[in-house]
Amino acid sequence: MSSRYRIGIDVGGTFTDGIIVNEQTGETKITKVPSTPSDPSIGFLVAVERILKESKIKIKDIEILVHGTTVATNSIIEGKLAKTGFITTEGFRDLLEIQRQIRPSLYDLLFEKPIPLVPRYLCFGITERLDSKGNELIPLDEKSVVHSAEQLKKEAVEAIAICFLHSFLNPDHEQKCREIIKGVYPKAVISISSDVAPEFREYFRASTTVINAGIQPVVEKYLSKIESKLNEIGFKGESLIMQSNGGVLTFKAAKFKPVFMVESGPAAGVIASTYIGNNLGFNNIMSFDMGGTTAKTGLIEKGTPRITKEYEVGTAARAEYGAKGSGYPIRTPVIDLIEIGAGGGSIAWVDSGGVLRVGPKSAGADPAPACYGKGGIEPTITDANLVLNRFDPDHFLGGEMKLDKKAAYSAIKEKCSDKLGLDVVEIALGIVEIANSAMVNALRRISLQRGYDPRDFILVAFGGAGPVHANRLIEELEIPKLLIPMSPGTTSAMGLLVTDLKHDFSNTLIEKIENLNLDKVNTLFNEMEEKGKNELLKEGRGLSSIKYQRNVDMRYVGQSYELSIPFSEGNIKDALKDMLESFHKEHQKSYGFGAPEEPVEFVTLRLTAIGTINKPKMLKISSEKENVSIALRKIRKVYFAEENDFIDCPSYNRYKLAAGMLIKGPAIVEEMDSTTVIHPNYEGEVDDFGNILISASK
Repeated sequence: MSSRYRIGIDVGGTFTDGIIVNEQTGETKITKVPSTPSDPSIGFLVAVERILKESKIKIKDIEILVHGTTVATNSIIEGKLAKTGFITTEGFRDLLEIQRQIRPSLYDLLFEKPIPLVPRYLCFGITERLDSKGNELIPLDEKSVVHSAEQLKKEAVEAIAICFLHSFLNPDHEQKCREIIKGVYPKAVISISSDVAPEFREYFRASTTVINAGIQPVVEKYLSKIESKLNEIGFKGESLIMQSNGGVLTFKAAKFKPVFMVESGPAAGVIASTYIGNNLGFNNIMSFDMGGTTAKTGLIEKGTPRITKEYEVGTAARAEYGAKGSGYPIRTPVIDLIEIGAGGGSIAWVDSGGVLRVGPKSAGADPAPACYGKGGIEPTITDANLVLNRFDPDHFLGGEMKLDKKAAYSAIKEKCSDKLGLDVVEIALGIVEIANSAMVNALRRISLQRGYDPRDFILVAFGGAGPVHANRLIEELEIPKLLIPMSPGTTSAMGLLVTDLKHDFSNTLIEKIENLNLDKVNTLFNEMEEKGKNELLKEGRGLSSIKYQRNVDMRYVGQSYELSIPFSEGNIKDALKDMLESFHKEHQKSYGFGAPEEPVEFVTLRLTAIGTINKPKMLKISSEKENVSIALRKIRKVYFAEENDFIDCPSYNRYKLAAGMLIKGPAIVEEMDSTTVIHPNYEGEVDDFGNILISASK
């Protein structure tokens, strides 16, 4: 039988990463090409063609292709949504204008709310009303629907979002409204809230539905372009896309519900960390992914990534407790991530008060850092690391790309050093330490702010720039161990290949636990399971590969926010007792207190239908009795703050390292897609799978 392969392509802001895996042997090959921000599909196809050529594999042998992309997020941040109309219940036309009465910074008098995603003149109120139980109070006025559809057609909108009051309990009016609009304006893309986010809280539901409608034409065009290019080169396998919850969707499903793939790219890195940890027996992990544009961190507890429904996307996309109100909320499951503007391409600058700052603006792939020689003149974190000699200018990307150290030095001198009257090396170290400080804060927010002690976790660091900075981060946070996987620059792409097909469903059911109708709970879960099963069967999964995860959002009666608790298996009464205990513990951990004497209620039932996919296995590397010196490339002077000077530092070829070898810091480990920096007083041990485990020297 001929070998079958799967490909993962992760499009980042600076580089597009590719990985190909042999399904039988687990053998991998990687590639890295510059991203093409003006049209990401170009970089995508270049990566596919290049990895096939380098691996000498034919496109017909590719069984599965999985893609991670930020195209949905970018279209929202850059305000490039399709022209969208909004239809809601009469009297609620200004829902998108009013938004919420919260602000991200309490004392910021200059704060401005995000611009409404749909201008007021494209918002229409329709005569209809359901009560809080989903019963019809006022029938749908079909004439006003026709009138609104005609107006939106006249305005040439591409997409229409429909969100009626209480439609999560009874979707009839929304479904009827969609049918009428289709008859009047068949070209329009229509999203209804009862399909996209059937949950209570009108603004959250409306925002999610509007985002889904607005990005649908953008995502559809992008994915269709990729499909057409793949067809041209003879691809006949299955095309999947990473979604925000860490699962994958078919291209067809992603075109219908693109809001589920808003955080597609970053989620893949957390999934890769989970896969590595589960294989090596590490259950509690913090993942740290530093690429060219941003740094992202996530938390994995007991082998499972944290999922949040409190996510905002926009000018300051974030998934965190507090500081909400600066973006557009979406009510779909998203892997809990903290994302900051501190990537290798983040620009260093001096503000009007004479203070050195780093980010959030990035040089990206174009014009790129000054040392890339692509026309960039702004100093970046990559330039600072080059001035500190942490990169070998002749060995970047495995020698494929030469770095211009003089250009890096000049950029830092002209833009920062001369303005502050400080030495260029001092400024370079300052740039790196400022970036490190921002990343330490991000790691604190994902752990301490959630009630976790970072000292109970290991840090898995990847991305092109992650292994350069990670040793300093574990020192600051007293994290006992740092794991650098093989090919860290393409770890996110590998994460695309080690996940399963997932479909999320939800149903609002607000009821005190003592009043629960258990038959109704079971009926709602069974209905969601049936929907999930049908979706997965349509996508070619067998019944034996399908499983389900049940969760319930719970809260103390009278609270405004909920915590998601796993729905225990077995006897329903025993299950409720276990869930109550779990809820009180989770509340204690998240908010610092629990109130077991207070009444608790169910709010939303959630179900994830999972179609399992066979995972490629991790390959063991050879074990040599030789000393680590056989992997030595050269010794060069590298600047370390601990020594306050440039000191002799050996650099090693990672591909020559064998299992069991010990690398004493200070040391540099180089490979095609990344560079690992081991600081003085630390050491790295190579495990059976080629991972480097870094900890304080014994």
